[in-house]
Amino acid sequence: MAGQGDRPGTIVLVHGAFVDGSGWAEVHRMLSRDGYKVVVVQNPTTSLGEDVAATRRAIAAAEGKVVLVGHSYGGVVITEAGSDPKVSALVYVAAFAPDQGESVASIIAQAPPGAPALPILPSADGFLLLDRGKFPAVFAADLAPEVARFMADSQQPWGAQALEGKITAAAWRTKPSWYLVAKDDHVIPPPAQRMMARRAGASVRDVAASHAVYVSQPGVVASLIEEAASRSAVKAER
Repeated sequence: MAGQGDRPGTIVLVHGAFVDGSGWAEVHRMLSRDGYKVVVVQNPTTSLGEDVAATRRAIAAAEGKVVLVGHSYGGVVITEAGSDPKVSALVYVAAFAPDQGESVASIIAQAPPGAPALPILPSADGFLLLDRGKFPAVFAADLAPEVARFMADSQQPWGAQALEGKITAAAWRTKPSWYLVAKDDHVIPPPAQRMMARRAGASVRDVAASHAVYVSQPGVVASLIEEAASRSAVKAER
């Protein structure tokens, strides 16, 4: 637990594709218990522009400086929204950390030959879902079967426009960042996570967990967020 003087104004949590903000419940509880103000963004995952707008509204309404946290596709959102002057640090949780001009689609296209394709099912109206039968093994292999099944059955459709949304300026180029690598991730391969973390100059921590690490290992996630909050607050004071 950080000292009172080290705490930023607010921690803003941004979820990724196929899920909503409820997955942050235990992380939220832990951070709140330790005295942090926490806001969970319910971004619509319809397009990068709309998701960034939702996150910027949360930043604007937040008290004081903001530590911005993104899981999975939420990393793309915080990379674009994180240039806001109120943002003091970025935390990527098994997340995409694209550079200027990159999108989720362009990063996936760079996957090495033979890498398994995600079981994404497109729909006629431009929204995407993960195959419900394959969701537990791909997204949430370290969760209780009934929890993984519920996540599969309660998916939030992901807009194809979000998949294609390109970064205009990467906030990690000007803001300190932290990255949690999920070593058993079958959505974003761990080598790709490490490459993006290294490129961003992030402080890195590894954990044996699935892509749903923010649900399965909330204590590890909360601890990294608190580290980012404390260290970025000290840097701001210098």
